Amino acid sequence: MTVHFIGAGPGAPDLITVRGRDLVARCPVCLYAGSLVPPEIIALAPADARVVDTAPLTLDLIMAEIEQAHEAGLDVARLHSGDLSIWSALGEQTRRLRALGIPYTITPGVPSFAAAAAVLGKELTLPEVAQSVVLTRTSGRASAMPENETLEAFSQTGATLAVHLSIHALARVVAETTPYYGSACPVAVVFRASWPDERVVTGTLGDIEDKIAAEPMERTALILIGRTLATDDFRESALYDTDYKRRYRGFEG
Repeated sequence: MTVHFIGAGPGAPDLITVRGRDLVARCPVCLYAGSLVPPEIIALAPADARVVDTAPLTLDLIMAEIEQAHEAGLDVARLHSGDLSIWSALGEQTRRLRALGIPYTITPGVPSFAAAAAVLGKELTLPEVAQSVVLTRTSGRASAMPENETLEAFSQTGATLAVHLSIHALARVVAETTPYYGSACPVAVVFRASWPDERVVTGTLGDIEDKIAAEPMERTALILIGRTLATDDFRESALYDTDYKRRYRGFEG
């Protein structure tokens, strides 16, 4: 018996990986994260599978489901939205599984920030504009931010910011980033990227609050901040430059 943790992707059912899809289709137990995983993916589970929405469950109850499946020798597909490497509660579940001696695998998924960039048609890193993407959030009821991980600290780098789970704190995000990026810095707010009800609002740090006030969004919106969102003033990558010598093109050594 194995617990298969699967990143279900950002929303569109065809953005789950082939491996993830095949695991869901063969596991007799499917535990999934509520409204964040589309029903089309849950429908891939075997007709006689035990399918449980874990949204109303505590961690203890989720583990009880897994232990029950373990005792019965039944593989579990454990579905989370996006990718499992960030804000998925994967760590606390795998810690308990290791203590119990229950084996598990991890199948990555398409993260929300990548889906949002695709919706916008943007590359989040551009030569000599920004070469880093910071995935962060603001403090919430579920967990506080470490004291050194502040928007002010990240903003000083000039990197592209992908601020998750923070649309409710948009005013704070704007206030803490504007001194470093400037009020003219491009901003995009992407709500439920790749879902049928996807929405996008673009603007600047100077006007994004008014724009969102006119089109309110909920917690599943991602805030992207950075110059890469609205610039064509960047040099082309040396990687494909005629004079750039590399292993597969004109490299001798």
